[in-house]
Amino acid sequence: MGAVNKEMAIGVLVSIIATLGGGFIYLEFFSEVDFEASLKIINDQHLYGKMLTLAAIPNLFVFFVFLKKKQDYRARGVLLATILIAFTTFVLKVVY
Repeated sequence: MGAVNKEMAIGVLVSIIATLGGGFIYLEFFSEVDFEASLKIINDQHLYGKMLTLAAIPNLFVFFVFLKKKQDYRARGVLLATILIAFTTFVLKVVY
């Protein structure tokens, strides 16, 4: 059981890193203003949920890579993290 938990934890960690990377890439390369100004706009207009949703897109690719490599427990970890991100997005949408 310990190896299963370790594999799922690796999947969750990779998912978090992919989400952070996706957010950075979006803000750095696809935003019309620079990185700091983008963060200020997100904060001022309470766009946390929308940004988090865009940032989570790379999780799809990570999930399918783990499935292709037959690393099912890591893929489950990615799925778990993505569900938590979706729940967080929902909460942020309700709050703001």
